Amino acid sequence: MARPVAPLWLTAPSRFAQVTRGRARAVLAALALLVAASFLALGVVAPAGAPADPSQADLTLYQTIVDGIRAGGDYYSVAARSLRAGDYPLKPFVAFRLPTLAVIEAALPNGAVPILLDLLALGVFAAWWLRLRPAFARRVPLVVALLLLAGGMAAFVQSDLVAFHEIWAGLLIALALALRRPDRWVEAVAFGMMAMLIRETAALFVGIMAVLAFAQGCRREAVGWAASLGVLAVVVALHAHAVSEVVHATDAASPGWSGMLGFGFFVQAMAASTALTMLPLALAAPLVALSLAGWAAWQSELGLRVIATMSGYAVLIALFARADTFYWGLMVAPTLLVGLAFAPDGLRDLVGVAAARRRITVTRVVR
Repeated sequence: MARPVAPLWLTAPSRFAQVTRGRARAVLAALALLVAASFLALGVVAPAGAPADPSQADLTLYQTIVDGIRAGGDYYSVAARSLRAGDYPLKPFVAFRLPTLAVIEAALPNGAVPILLDLLALGVFAAWWLRLRPAFARRVPLVVALLLLAGGMAAFVQSDLVAFHEIWAGLLIALALALRRPDRWVEAVAFGMMAMLIRETAALFVGIMAVLAFAQGCRREAVGWAASLGVLAVVVALHAHAVSEVVHATDAASPGWSGMLGFGFFVQAMAASTALTMLPLALAAPLVALSLAGWAAWQSELGLRVIATMSGYAVLIALFARADTFYWGLMVAPTLLVGLAFAPDGLRDLVGVAAARRRITVTRVVR
């Protein structure tokens, strides 16, 4: 094992500083494969007949539903009517989003909703500033990390996206991650449950948090996360029943959620969901891979939970997302790019350990 060197940007050595030479070489090989796999994003092509910007069509649908409720309609009747008018499928019941966001936005004045979104985004930024500040040894890398955080949150302060469920759920997941500590997890569970009640795919994040809490012996916390999943299960059952009351036998069914577009599509979705969208995909793709590597390098409980969450959604999007649901990447976009701030220490330590010469100790035997 190589002698550890002083951290470059961080206040503590990276996760890779103490690994063996063999393991460092294996991790470097895996990282090279990850970067190579990121270029698969260049070959992902939308199927023929797909809309040029499906997110805009969906956004129009969600805003139409909010307007219909504001005009006096009930959520399920308005949603069913809007889905039929837009030639959307109504079956199975998950084709209907949970009513939480639409009902709340319809109850608020138009101008209040963007302000609420901005306040949530500001809260997420402040919470992450407090968590990141002790991780970096100097002001410059901290500023870099905060700029990367802002780059990941660029889409989350656009007032024309307030009807998008993933915008709110992604911010709530980021806030839950920042607030969670071993001795203070109730607030994180609460925000995680809010995220699920807005977008049920946030259940993957909550499940990951429950498993990690159980694995680390935090039994009360694990029960808290599991209980929030129980609440979601009850809500989804009631939601399914309500949907069955407004769906007709002749209504269209969804083609399913088994896109099987692979890791390249996850990379493409993350590039489209962050400030990386301003770069050519050939440059943005490896930066997504390096962001993941950076999160894996941060030796902390928070770093572990972030990389586990990122990995879970990478699998979800790679296997089940369709070309027109790339915006699922918004669920983890806010914090993705911050991983680049941890990458310099992680890469330096990996290369240093992998290149270190094996020490041979010679002992002279005296007879």
